[in-house]
Amino acid sequence: MLVAVPKEVSPGENRVALIPASVSSLVKAGLEVLIEQGAGAGAFIADEAYEAEGAKVAPDARALYAAADIIIKVRPPDPAEVGLMKEGASLICLMDAFFRLDLMTLLAARGISGFGLEFVPRITRAQSMDVLSSMAAIAGYRAVIEAAELLPKYFPMLMTSAGTIKPTKVFVIGAGVAGLMAIATAKRLGAVVEAYDTRPVVKEQVESVGAKFVEFDLPTEDAEGQGGYAKAQSDDFYEKQRAQMKAKVAAMDVVITTAAIPGKQAPVLITDDMLSEMRPGSVIIDLAAERGGNTEGAVAGEVVEKHGVKIVGYTDYPSRSSVHASQLFSKNISTFLLNMVKEERFAIDLEDEIVKGALLVHEGQVIHDLIKPLMESKGA
Repeated sequence: MLVAVPKEVSPGENRVALIPASVSSLVKAGLEVLIEQGAGAGAFIADEAYEAEGAKVAPDARALYAAADIIIKVRPPDPAEVGLMKEGASLICLMDAFFRLDLMTLLAARGISGFGLEFVPRITRAQSMDVLSSMAAIAGYRAVIEAAELLPKYFPMLMTSAGTIKPTKVFVIGAGVAGLMAIATAKRLGAVVEAYDTRPVVKEQVESVGAKFVEFDLPTEDAEGQGGYAKAQSDDFYEKQRAQMKAKVAAMDVVITTAAIPGKQAPVLITDDMLSEMRPGSVIIDLAAERGGNTEGAVAGEVVEKHGVKIVGYTDYPSRSSVHASQLFSKNISTFLLNMVKEERFAIDLEDEIVKGALLVHEGQVIHDLIKPLMESKGA
C-alpha cells in the first residue's frame, strides 16, 4: 500500500502531514511512502530529508494522487484534489465535516473512504492520535504571543528607577487545552492571569498552571458534554453569563476566548457593549473566530478594532509554528494510520472503536452517526 503526502493547498498553510522521522515507522510497517515535491517546505523540511528515510518524491500532485492508496493531509482537500484521487482510496485528515457536507458528498461519489481526525474518540488508547489537543496547545501558546506583540504594555511587573510597571491582566475564557496553554504562557511572561470555564471540574487544572479561577452565579450541573468538551447552553444562560462577565472583561488588558462547541457556531460571549467598557489599547484574541467568534465583530483571519480594542481573529496559529505543529501532527496521524496496519496490510476494522469513530465516508456512503443525519436533513 502506498501512502501519499501532498503539499497543502490552503492559503497560508505551512504544516505538512508527515515529517521524515515518521516516514521510517511507516516503511518498517510495510508501507511505501510518496511525498509531493516541496510538501515540507513550509516546515523547513527538504525533499532529500524524506528520501533519506525511505520515501520517494512525486513531481506534482497529479502524479502523487494517481499512485496513492492512502492519502494523509492536514487540511480538507478541495474539489480539484478529490477529482485527482483514485476511486477506492482512503483519505485521512482534518475534515471539518460538520461544515463541509459538500466534501462528504464528493468523497462518497468517488468511493473514497474518508477519516476525520477531529472525530478520533477521546479515550486513553487514542491519546497519541489526538490532533485536536496537539494543535489547540499550539494555538493557546501563539495566542499569548500575538497578544503580547499587539498590547502597548509590558506583560511582567518591572521595578525600575523610572517607576514601577504593573503587570498585564489577562483573562482566559475556556479552560480546555488551548485555554490552559494560554494561561501557562501568559503566566510565564509575568502576567496576572484569571480564567473562567462553565465546567467547575477544571478549577484545579486552572489553578495548577497559575491562574485564579473565576466563578459566576450560573448553573453548572449540565456544563460538560460528550468527550469532556463544554456543552452548548441556552440563550438565557449566555445572557446571564455576559451580564456577570462584563465587569471582569472591562478590567482586563488582554482577553483570550476559546469557547467552541463541536459542530456549531461559536457562542457570542463578548458583546459590543462589553467592548465599549474596555480600556483603549486592550486586546482580544478570539480563538473561535473561524466559527463566528466569541466576540461580536470578530472577523476570521483579520485584526479589527472597535472602541479602541483590537480583536484578533487569526485562524492559522498552528501554521505559524509550522515546525513543531508538523512534528506533533505527524506523530498523531502516523499513529492513527499504523493502528490500521496489521502484518503489513492496511485494513479498515469497523469493530475498532477508534476506526469506527473517525470513519465518515465508506463504500460510497456517509456512515458517521453525527454527519449522516445532517446530510439527510439537508437533502445532500
